Amino acid sequence: MFQQIIALFVILYFIIKLFLEKKQNKINVNEFAFWLIFWISAGFAIIFLKHIDRIVAGLGFSSTGIDLLLYIGIIVLFSLIFKLRLKIEKQEKNITKIIREIALKK
Repeated sequence: MFQQIIALFVILYFIIKLFLEKKQNKINVNEFAFWLIFWISAGFAIIFLKHIDRIVAGLGFSSTGIDLLLYIGIIVLFSLIFKLRLKIEKQEKNITKIIREIALKK
């Protein structure tokens, strides 16, 4: 229970920080919505962890709900890293193309 309270305070900290960044226009509306939904979902997952444990056990998995949430979190992180990698590669190609055009003009 103590760990859940600490986790909820950490999530509350990130939500407050998210609102401050939005207020200072450091993030756009889409990023704000994505991270707000993410942190609220994480909070609900922590609050209803016992229910998640029962659901996971009912589905026949041998692990606990927190293990399942950890696995899902890792999958989400790897997919986000993959998307970031694709965006970086696209930007690198665009920069290379622009530099070539500038070099050919000179």
